[in-house]
Amino acid sequence: MFHTTPGNSLDAASGSPDAPLHQLGASAPRRVDGLLSLNFRSDGITTRLDVRAQQPPLQVVRAFPNGNATLVHLQNVSGGVLGGDTLTTQIDVGACANAQVTTTGATRLYRSRDGAADSLQRTHATVGDGALLEWLPDPIIPFAGSRSRIETSIELGDDCGLFWWEVVAPGRVAHEELFAYDLLDVQFDIRATGVPIAMEHYRIEPAARSLASQVRMGPYRYLTTFYICRTGQAPTIWLALEEELRGIVMAHSRQHREFWGASTLSAHGIVVKGLSNSALRVNEALFAIWNAAKLRLYGTEAVAPRKVP
Repeated sequence: MFHTTPGNSLDAASGSPDAPLHQLGASAPRRVDGLLSLNFRSDGITTRLDVRAQQPPLQVVRAFPNGNATLVHLQNVSGGVLGGDTLTTQIDVGACANAQVTTTGATRLYRSRDGAADSLQRTHATVGDGALLEWLPDPIIPFAGSRSRIETSIELGDDCGLFWWEVVAPGRVAHEELFAYDLLDVQFDIRATGVPIAMEHYRIEPAARSLASQVRMGPYRYLTTFYICRTGQAPTIWLALEEELRGIVMAHSRQHREFWGASTLSAHGIVVKGLSNSALRVNEALFAIWNAAKLRLYGTEAVAPRKVP
């Protein structure tokens, strides 16, 4: 079932309905406040999606069955994120529900206009007891001159799972825009039954601090993070999975082309980090890691999300 409660249509310049024309001058920085709130719930047989709120430019069109999960595609109808935009996504996966979330394409962080605030993307996810959330978006592409902040927080219940990856591209590679953006500030945290198990904050300012340094990106272009969690598992499970994933990432690591590593969290999970010069190789490595972890933790193979036009 797909149920939606339409949000109010907001004026792109002022963020309020029916703004007077004199507020829409060419010099006024464009700004939108987008909101998408999704609830996945299990009826005991399948997972159903309710759209609690949908405020442009964020939207979903429908849900699809995909393996044992219900799949949705997040869309930004404006095509990307502009300076001053605040986009909030809330994902609530109820007890025993199985949700898979992807995007219809890369997240494009556009050049900030003069006088515009940094763009902000907030994502908050809760995963209920016995539930599973697989968050599998396409890469983030920061355009030249963009200034962006990304804040993510995740709450995990009992015996629930999480597969959550994020890939940051160097820019528009085809346009030879390599690390031409001004700022990318990322904050990320996971709590399991109220206890922090992962907290991460990195800030990339290519013009201020060279990414070619060996303590930063070195010779690599793509930065990948993949969190794999299932609460309540014995520490021996994570040690065995860590060893297995290290074998996989070592097979994908090649000097000056790719470099991967895997490490257990304080509890309930593993984080995999990767640096690469090839978007295709990133995708291959992510699927291999995801499939191995899904088999060990759930006894089933990973099912890649179908893409829609």
